[in-house]
Amino acid sequence: MVIPSDLRYTQEHEWIRLGEGNTAFIGITDFAQGELGDIVYVEVETVGDSLGKGDVFGTIEAVKTTSDLFMPVSGKVLEFNPGLSSSGGDNPALVNDDPYGEGWIIKIELTDPSEIEDLMDAGAYQEVVG
Repeated sequence: MVIPSDLRYTQEHEWIRLGEGNTAFIGITDFAQGELGDIVYVEVETVGDSLGKGDVFGTIEAVKTTSDLFMPVSGKVLEFNPGLSSSGGDNPALVNDDPYGEGWIIKIELTDPSEIEDLMDAGAYQEVVG
């Protein structure tokens, strides 16, 4: 299981990576995609919305189950990964194949960048998932 050291993590198994300026990318962890199994659909209908930390920004559907996706920090949803969307590449398996790279789910504009400090670093997340 891969846990990159340059990301921050939530108890709900989302990760966040800072981008250019005040932007960040959010996805689910390698652990989460492994637990879900084959991902068949990712839905995000919150592009353009400002959401609070802990708010649901979308859902992810696997063969076994459907799960909500939660905002690790407050922010405005700028983009849904076009490689995952049905109007773009329509390849939700990217989340299984490359959860920390091409399988990112949303890009956001941070409302309060200091909230990232409240999230777990790689070592703390490793302890959570064992």
